[in-house]
Amino acid sequence: MLSDEIKSEIQCGVSVCPTRHCAILEALQIVQKHHGWISDERIEAVAKFLGLTVEEVDGVATFYNRIYRKPVGRHVILVCDSVSCWIMGFENILDELRKLLGIGFGETTPDGRFSVLPIQCLGACEQAPAIMIDGTLYGYLDSDKLKKLLGNYE
Repeated sequence: MLSDEIKSEIQCGVSVCPTRHCAILEALQIVQKHHGWISDERIEAVAKFLGLTVEEVDGVATFYNRIYRKPVGRHVILVCDSVSCWIMGFENILDELRKLLGIGFGETTPDGRFSVLPIQCLGACEQAPAIMIDGTLYGYLDSDKLKKLLGNYE
């Protein structure tokens, strides 16, 4: 289930950790980078590779909202729903995403291009409302900026 390349990357991460437990998140991120999400089978494979229980690895995987436990689109849109973003127009951005993509939170477009997920805070209150796409932060959003922005992602 884990390729030699993935095992090698995980081993590098494990080598700087004082315990195997602290390597769980790093290992999951590596697997997700290669596969896009973390299946139950991949949880089991990581647990076996690290010499830990499935429950220990699954506990970490389900705790972090940036570890995806089901398939996601090629581009993941994280929509900040913090108080600052609420005040500055979060609902308008979410409505525009629904209109443009035809999906809401937790859904993926039929073509597999985008998934839209909520996130508690992006740490960009001064740029509210804000979203993050594939790790890139975008702030001061309005409908026009959002339309142009989505056009940059194939």
